[in-house]
Amino acid sequence: MPIYDYRCGGCQHEFEALVRSDDEAICPECGSRQLEKLVSRPAPPPQTPGIIARGRAQAAKEGHFSHYSAAEKRRI
Repeated sequence: MPIYDYRCGGCQHEFEALVRSDDEAICPECGSRQLEKLVSRPAPPPQTPGIIARGRAQAAKEGHFSHYSAAEKRRI
């Protein structure tokens, strides 16, 4: 299922929605069905050092160490 960006015609709220092909999106703020589908912003490639560091910090906080090397696990 693709994620789409929408802007509500009633309250101008912008949001993302995971929508099946047979479903219709609804504004989470006001419940309106008058939505405009927006062009989504491209996601940055996940290979930048900052993104990798934040991902690893979040994984460490949650206790997920499977993607760390043995040397990295010893430092934590």
